[in-house]
Amino acid sequence: MSKSVFSYIVILLKGMAMGAADVVPGVSGGTIAFISGIYEELIETIDRLDFGVISVWRKEGFKKMFSHYNLGFLISLFSGVFISIISLANLISYLLENHPVLVWSFFFGLVVASIIYIGNQIKKWNPLVIVTTIIGVAIAYYITIATPAQAPDALYFFFLSGCIAIIAMILPGVSGSFILVLLGSYAIVLAAVTDFIEGITSGNWEIVKTSFFKVFLFIIGCIIGLKLFSKALKWMFANKKELTLAILTGFMIGSLNKIWPWKNILSTRIDRHGQEVPLLEKSVLPSSFEGEPFVIYATISAIIGFLAIFLLERLAVRKKINAN
Repeated sequence: MSKSVFSYIVILLKGMAMGAADVVPGVSGGTIAFISGIYEELIETIDRLDFGVISVWRKEGFKKMFSHYNLGFLISLFSGVFISIISLANLISYLLENHPVLVWSFFFGLVVASIIYIGNQIKKWNPLVIVTTIIGVAIAYYITIATPAQAPDALYFFFLSGCIAIIAMILPGVSGSFILVLLGSYAIVLAAVTDFIEGITSGNWEIVKTSFFKVFLFIIGCIIGLKLFSKALKWMFANKKELTLAILTGFMIGSLNKIWPWKNILSTRIDRHGQEVPLLEKSVLPSSFEGEPFVIYATISAIIGFLAIFLLERLAVRKKINAN
């Protein structure tokens, strides 16, 4: 797949948008991938990638291999994700801590616009499509209210967590980081990564060895889960596109409960830094919110998020018209 340098820059920026979304627990990078028009290409590219890449490289050269497996797309996209997570993680964490209502309002408006955008692509709203959408809503909503489990610090669980989390990360409306919280593995996975980095910097190779195996199993779980699920998603888009769009729309509708701007804390937990953070929260009306609701500013923030998707959709349509 031949692309211009400008196209790769655009893909990099879309990756940065995905990374920014993935930093926020409850917001899915898959949502950004879908509304930015790269979702199906991402799924197809991941599905195509296999061990044959080495064979193609040897027989036909690096350029052919790079083009055949669409590696420029993957490298640009995931470079953007990485850059965004590294550069925006502290900023978004600061904003969530100091201006949570405005941040959640922005993402709420963004997801509402995304629901309209994806829902409009469903051409026939027959009973099966409606039921599928409702099922998607129910699953996603249940995830937002589920009580996090206590994770076993066992090696197999790192592999299992990787498989499940990566599937969530590429599904619009489902947050991979939030799934890890529900599994109870968010803290132990982060701890393993932190221990690995600290072990290297301090020269403690015993910690490096122990943590590396845990991180390695998590990554292998991600790779296997991503490969298997991308194949299933590719088949669904090719053969059951209406139903696929319906369940993705349902996922996004159900996820609105998680990103509702006004929530009261029901219980808390201690994170890996020893700080008290919310565990269970309940969505409430602004009038029942335990704090300043900032209704006017929140509404403006939500409108900005909504218009951002509307603008992105208009640009995508114009690009498609120009290409034809």
